Amino acid sequence: MIAGAGDGPYPAGPSGTRREAAMAKHGPIRIGVGGWTFEPWRGVFYPEGLTQKRELEYAGSKLTAIEINGTYYGSQKPESFARWRAETPDGFVFSLKGPRFTTNRRVLGEAGESIERFFNSGVTELKEKLGPVNWQFMATKKFDPDDFEAFLKLLPRRVEGQDIRHAVEVRHDSFKSPDFVALAREYGVAIIFAGDSAFPVIADVTAPFVYARIMGTSEDEALGYAPAALDGWAATAKAWASGETPPALKGALLAPPAQAAPREVFLFVISGFKPRNPAAAMALIERV
Repeated sequence: MIAGAGDGPYPAGPSGTRREAAMAKHGPIRIGVGGWTFEPWRGVFYPEGLTQKRELEYAGSKLTAIEINGTYYGSQKPESFARWRAETPDGFVFSLKGPRFTTNRRVLGEAGESIERFFNSGVTELKEKLGPVNWQFMATKKFDPDDFEAFLKLLPRRVEGQDIRHAVEVRHDSFKSPDFVALAREYGVAIIFAGDSAFPVIADVTAPFVYARIMGTSEDEALGYAPAALDGWAATAKAWASGETPPALKGALLAPPAQAAPREVFLFVISGFKPRNPAAAMALIERV
């Protein structure tokens, strides 16, 4: 059963020791890559001789999240979601891309049937490992406040008794507007931060979680990014998790900062020089 738009609960930080008390002051930081099946990772990220059917298990042992891209192109089977959940460790989280059939349309307010079909495809078989859904829009899609609000109203708050969180990835400059930030905040939907990319950068936090995709890995760097850049992204993720605005992003805000509160952070190393993305993600995990 599908019901109304927003986001779900967040894990409470542990308490007890001084270190645990400090951890309770910020949300968890999930770091990963897009997908796990990529031939150039074999023998580089994946050990030589590892069978393809064990690649997700291995990725889950090195990363803390993965963004599933296949759901953007077509429906997956409930058995697949259940298997992915079983093959990854406790605490691992998958974000899913919403289907392109939902977002690549002229009138977003007419996407209700497509959204319902997506959530009835078995995504809740991920259970506690289901992270936010990334609704990605084409660079040609402009901000139409009324139609975009109609779309946000269609996004379910709960499916089969499970809380659902939503994020929107917009790629047209018309979205760089305080009105868009206000609309996203009203519905508790995160605006995806597109780091190191040619896409519009919107740094405003609009949900109880942050969703960032960084796209600047380079073939010239063994870890995808230079050490100083990795340090900078780790510091940014920790600031978001603590409920702060990262200093480097304060000048990019389109509206007053969100109220400070611990937040769960999802940071995916995407695009760029893809063969280096797992190395960059693991280097960031070490830093946070």
